[in-house]
Amino acid sequence: MPRISAATNAAQRADTQRRILTAFGELLFSHGLPGLTMTDVARHAGVGRTAVYNYYADIEELLISYALEETEKFLTELRDALSRLDNPVERLALYVRAQVEDLTRRHLPPGPAMGAVLSPSSFAKLADHVGELSVLLQGILRDGMDQGYLPAADVGQQSQLILGTLSSSAARGSDEPAELEARVARTVRFIQLGAGARFDDDGRPVRLAPLRAVAG
Repeated sequence: MPRISAATNAAQRADTQRRILTAFGELLFSHGLPGLTMTDVARHAGVGRTAVYNYYADIEELLISYALEETEKFLTELRDALSRLDNPVERLALYVRAQVEDLTRRHLPPGPAMGAVLSPSSFAKLADHVGELSVLLQGILRDGMDQGYLPAADVGQQSQLILGTLSSSAARGSDEPAELEARVARTVRFIQLGAGARFDDDGRPVRLAPLRAVAG
């Protein structure tokens, strides 16, 4: 009888857990979170219901694990994409586009809205990751103000308003590619203008006033 090494057993466990998380994500996309059960996830993953409980105590714990992994992946990819842009107004557009597309694809509440579907203790586990998205947005807004592309404003309050708009935009409308693209484009420009950005006749961001020279 062939021996099963510890490495092989660990790989099998990792594969099972990956199948469970993938199944959960697919069900979120197709059915949403309300009414979703561990039995649904097990059936979709092609594993026994007991196997799901070997990894997660309940649907909330599964949601936390999925959200943490997806948020970390999203943050890594977003930071990499933002690092290739210099203009803060263009970086804001990229941030908005990425958020709307990601929220539409995953059907997960964004940032602070996760508090509406999780217990306080569970939401606390997501606080650092969720907060990083807000901090990233605040950094973009602050750069825009410092560089003269956006008018001075309360960065924290403005980021909260933007995140609320992103949630609303992702929750409405069809996921059909043409409709999604039109909705994303409208949301991007709405948020840019709402933040105070202005553009030339060719659609390029312009400074609101020339930057003052720094005495040195």
